[in-house]
Amino acid sequence: MDWLRRLLHPGSAPARTGRLDVAHARQVASLHHLGGFARGWEPSECAALIADSGVVADGVFSGGGHSPDGFVMSRKAADEAEILSIVVSPARRRDGLGRTLLAVHLAHLASEGITQVFLEVEEGNEPAERLYRHFGFREVGRRKGYYPKPDGSRATAIAMRLDLA
Repeated sequence: MDWLRRLLHPGSAPARTGRLDVAHARQVASLHHLGGFARGWEPSECAALIADSGVVADGVFSGGGHSPDGFVMSRKAADEAEILSIVVSPARRRDGLGRTLLAVHLAHLASEGITQVFLEVEEGNEPAERLYRHFGFREVGRRKGYYPKPDGSRATAIAMRLDLA
């Protein structure tokens, strides 16, 4: 459907990125609920994370919109960071927003002195794994039974690391 969107909206403004603030908490929570996680974040949790000085939260916005079409949040500790979550609206997936968002976010982390970034991704989430590998993340371990699934089963998490320096 990407080709159809480009055909119908050839002059649409490109996506822009920006830091999130607590005013975005409700929209971030809505996006997180759409992300396919076993437990979505509530607006109050999102507000607390965004307000935390140890958390970096970036959003991607379409055209002149004020609601994010995606977000990424990381928690910093010394010269390391862990990506807590990255989500792009299902309606905007495959538009390159995840790649744009992650590139900007990693640059923000590097500018704040972060030298290593960690994350976990559910085994079998091929689009996410491709995105992370595109940026140079590599597998450093596995956590069997880490993610709860809606059917009661548990999925393996692949732990990944990227060296920024």
